[in-house]
Amino acid sequence: MGGAASLALPWAAGPHPVGCADVMVGRTRQGLFFRLFYPCQPREGAERPLWIPRYEYCGGLADFVNRSRRWCAPLLSFAFGACRVPVSWNGPFKPGSTRYPLIIFSHGLGAFRTVYSAVCAELASRGLVVAALEHRDHSASATYFCPAEAGEAAAAAEALREEWIPYRRVPPGQKEFHFRNKQVHQRAGECMRGLQLFEDISSGKSVPNVLHSDFDLSVLQDSIDLTKVAVMGHSFGGITAVLATVKEPRFRCAVALDAWMFPLDNALYPEVSKPVLFINTEKFQTPESVAKMKRLSSRNSQTKIITILGSVHQSQTDFTFLTGKFVNRIFSTRGSLDPYKCLDINSRAALAFLQRHLNLNEEFDQWDHLLEGIGDSVAAEAPLCRSSL
Repeated sequence: MGGAASLALPWAAGPHPVGCADVMVGRTRQGLFFRLFYPCQPREGAERPLWIPRYEYCGGLADFVNRSRRWCAPLLSFAFGACRVPVSWNGPFKPGSTRYPLIIFSHGLGAFRTVYSAVCAELASRGLVVAALEHRDHSASATYFCPAEAGEAAAAAEALREEWIPYRRVPPGQKEFHFRNKQVHQRAGECMRGLQLFEDISSGKSVPNVLHSDFDLSVLQDSIDLTKVAVMGHSFGGITAVLATVKEPRFRCAVALDAWMFPLDNALYPEVSKPVLFINTEKFQTPESVAKMKRLSSRNSQTKIITILGSVHQSQTDFTFLTGKFVNRIFSTRGSLDPYKCLDINSRAALAFLQRHLNLNEEFDQWDHLLEGIGDSVAAEAPLCRSSL
């Protein structure tokens, strides 16, 4: 398909229809906000959610790419504002014959909860539940929470007050490592709280969704297998996933898409004991970053490093499907590899790895060869290291 592909997100290829809901828990910054992807019952004429949920995210993206909000935010809204995710919005949850594994997903710098909808929906279509967090450490292009008003009873019909958390650059005079290191620890903490939230739901605790939503979290109570939990992320989210396995032993493994290794303390590397799958793109990683990955794989034979040839850093985001040739020339959202093939490699390698380390009773091991870097457009480790950083 390549450059001729239409500018739309792909439908997930697995056997389950995919449902999607936004969940906000808590009335402070210490709460959680995520988009949930899950297997759902088929529903005729189902509503499909917007990919960019609010105009404020366009302003945040403009800030992230260091362009003027005055012209860039309307341009982004024009380009992406009508795009919808091909899933069933608040679709009826589909209980499985067995409980579903859980994936906590962490976004990259300047992204937000919907930017990885293609890969999250693909995993959900294969029988996993995925909670795509929107981090509140100022690394999202924008996010918000809904503080309670004084004396508010939080009536369902009442309009919610929103407090927005903007994207923040490294402050002048501050070393980037210290700024990003603090963020990555906050992000890993949010991943841990995400897992705890599903523990609470499974134990029967009432977990109200602050947002006025038709999706009731209690339907998940007997449907999540909390012995089969992994954490996954892209770029900043990739290293967040690695750190989360150190902080939370219940995460059995991590999948790191083109991980940005810079923010993690060197002293923590010996503490990474869980298996990690590093799926790198061809032109993002530096030799120094790959050396850190190899430091982990040398200590754990189950940790794997592969590279998708012909891909760029944004190839693992939804932007690769939604930008034409003109935008691609500016933002490098596509490599030479067909975006659909890149998605297949990412999702299939992840599923094979998850089957191996979550003990899934599926047929994802048919893609085990990808974990060794064997196959078309994939290579073992990081053979080129031609970084664009």
